[in-house]
Amino acid sequence: MIGKMKRAALVGVCVLLAAAMTGCGKKSGPAAELTVVNYGEYLDPDLLEQFEEETGIKVHYEEALTPEEMYTKYKSGAIEYDLVCSADYMMKKLIEEGELVQIDRSKLTYGSNIGDKYWKFSEAFDPGNKYTVPYFWGTLGILYDTTKVHGPVDSWDVLFNGEYAGEIVMQNSVRDSFMVALKYLGYSLNTDNEDEIREAQQLLIAQKPDVQAYLVDEARDEVVAGNATMAIVYSGEAYLGHEYNSDLAYVVPKEGSNVWLDSWGVTKHCDNMDAAMQFLDFLCREDVAMTNFEYIYYSTPNEAVIAALSEEEQADETLVPSDDATVNCEVCTQTDEAVTELMNELWKELKAE
Repeated sequence: MIGKMKRAALVGVCVLLAAAMTGCGKKSGPAAELTVVNYGEYLDPDLLEQFEEETGIKVHYEEALTPEEMYTKYKSGAIEYDLVCSADYMMKKLIEEGELVQIDRSKLTYGSNIGDKYWKFSEAFDPGNKYTVPYFWGTLGILYDTTKVHGPVDSWDVLFNGEYAGEIVMQNSVRDSFMVALKYLGYSLNTDNEDEIREAQQLLIAQKPDVQAYLVDEARDEVVAGNATMAIVYSGEAYLGHEYNSDLAYVVPKEGSNVWLDSWGVTKHCDNMDAAMQFLDFLCREDVAMTNFEYIYYSTPNEAVIAALSEEEQADETLVPSDDATVNCEVCTQTDEAVTELMNELWKELKAE
């Protein structure tokens, strides 16, 4: 990682260049305001202050725990949000419902910092990249203790073959757990085939006696603490896990997994598109994106930030997943209500077993 003094100098230069090139220091007027909704702890709060100081645009910042909670808050109409950040499938849903407006990418001075591969990922739920701007991304895989496994961990099979009975933590998530079973069975995680979905449920039911617990954020902690041998976690969580325990490793199984992508969009309620574009461009700027990356430590699509990382960091699959690791992966785009209801029903049956 770049040293603190060197980083500070770089940030200072970037801020000056940004002000010169985009007028970031020019106020947009005392009435300029934005109402933004994002996940909790998913943007360095100091950056909000910096943005307000640079632009004069006041940001009212709201948070939600999950994409579903965010959607419910948005659709309630209690607050008219200008900008929303959410998961791939939820952004697709908002696009399909006409809730997002098109973005003129030519007005993003720093949009070129977002690598082509991430715009391509976005095409899965935003054809033509008309409505969204990539924010953070990553994979879902297996975090495991190298001192406790008996052979290579490269397949979802280790979760289902009984070898690690009682030592497995699964995600307490309908989408994530069904994804694991579907990919292991050779199906798409976006399938709408009822037979395939029910087959996945039967596999998860058969696995249940081997599962120590179904957790979310605590899944990583159980492996870190040595209470479990392996857990399904997001790549960013795997990075933090390895920081706490150097015996841990992370793999995206060869059958493929989920490439997740969180993105920003401008809603139909936004009445100050110029302010919204300034906010999005601000997040794409290298110094800002670097600060945000160091606060969150999830994989960034900002190639200017990636280029500034050390060789060791660039080689870390939890920070910069390789093309090889994602070759059999898919972006989640399933928004069919009937499929969602079926999975929820089958998940309740599973948990009640």
